[in-house]
Amino acid sequence: MVTFEGLPGAVAVSHLSVYDWPAADGLRGGTPHLHLTCSEGYVVVAGSGSVQTLTATGFRETPLTPGALVWFTPGAIHRLVNEDGLRVIVLMQNSGLPEAGDAVLTLPPRCLADPDAYRAAAALPVDAGEAVQERAARARRDLAVEGFLALREAVEDGDPEPLAAFHRAAAALVRPRTPEWRTRWEKGAATAAAATAGQLDALDRGEAGHLADARVHAERPSERGRFGMCGRLDVYRT
Repeated sequence: MVTFEGLPGAVAVSHLSVYDWPAADGLRGGTPHLHLTCSEGYVVVAGSGSVQTLTATGFRETPLTPGALVWFTPGAIHRLVNEDGLRVIVLMQNSGLPEAGDAVLTLPPRCLADPDAYRAAAALPVDAGEAVQERAARARRDLAVEGFLALREAVEDGDPEPLAAFHRAAAALVRPRTPEWRTRWEKGAATAAAATAGQLDALDRGEAGHLADARVHAERPSERGRFGMCGRLDVYRT
């Protein structure tokens, strides 16, 4: 029988302390971006703020206070706004793929047409000091806010083309990575679903042998305070 020992449903989690850096529009927070194959959710554990989202149906701002649960599907551009010490637990589909490549920042069009230009604007320096990484993370956040505000203005003015153009550019940027993503999905969510199917089949036959294979897993963060898209991350290997 197929077994799966990852987190339930092959989700992944991280703990996020949202950036408190002010942006050009005066709001403090993270880097607007979207995911192309993953849903993502937030469970608010402390502080207050909001998540701004932009889809083909329009702009929306959802308040975030402790206990709130918010999630969105692939294609929803999202921007976290930190009003007062906002901290969230992030739930990610497909074994954490949103933090492993399934994300495109809302950089201005000049940064999206060429993969090398996008990587140069979006990547953080490796093996650099914290101050250098912070400057780079803040610079890419500011670029993404610039692009996000232009997209929002176009959508609110009734012009769908800039958002559609961003969607096309995002799909082109990630296309070379889809075989790698498919492998992650096959080993994660697809395997988890197959394991449940096998267990249901066994129960239909009156069999319970798989219950003897139960395991317990526990982890502490494998890394703390990593610069992420929206804030400082505590991450888990799962």
